[in-house]
Amino acid sequence: MAAPIWVWAFYVALTLFPSVLGNSEGDALYTLRRSLSDPDNVLQSWDPTLVNPCTWFHITCNQDNRVTRVDLGNSNLSGHLVPELGKLEHLQELYKNNIRGTIPTELGNLKSLISLDLYNNNISGTIPPSLGKLKSLVFLRLNDNRLTGPIPRELVGISSLKVVDVSNNDLCGTIPTSGPFEHIPLNNFEENPRLEGPELLGLASYDTNCS
Repeated sequence: MAAPIWVWAFYVALTLFPSVLGNSEGDALYTLRRSLSDPDNVLQSWDPTLVNPCTWFHITCNQDNRVTRVDLGNSNLSGHLVPELGKLEHLQELYKNNIRGTIPTELGNLKSLISLDLYNNNISGTIPPSLGKLKSLVFLRLNDNRLTGPIPRELVGISSLKVVDVSNNDLCGTIPTSGPFEHIPLNNFEENPRLEGPELLGLASYDTNCS
């Protein structure tokens, strides 16, 4: 008995357009690859025709083949992060060196993210308030960049946050003192010429010196 025409159509689509029917996480990471300069071809294994990206170098997945870690540090890569990274629902760790551009607000969608390490790059713009939605975040390292603007007060609502380092930027305003910031050492905020001391709750606006 001949197979129904829709079965053949599906087979042809799967053969000719695997990336369309593939894993959305792979699509997001391939978009990232296209935004990066890769002189040493360390991302050569990032093949968009594969069903999922779990066999790619620099990618770690869980037992369900969902991406949990993207580590692009010390790989001689340069470029910028892409909004599509917000689709990696199970991502727990993101490491990247030599980035320029801004931090996508879509990173606030990474509800499983534990560690966001974007230090020692060339990142500009502000720290997105959307990062306050990362309720599993433990490590936030944004030091040694060119970030501007105030420290978003949305971050004080992340009870799991243990490490915050935003030193060596151009942040302004005052340093939060509530929530997890109560235990963050002040030297993690140093070398921000426009950043003032700890805020006095109820007595001063936190975005002073930001105009």
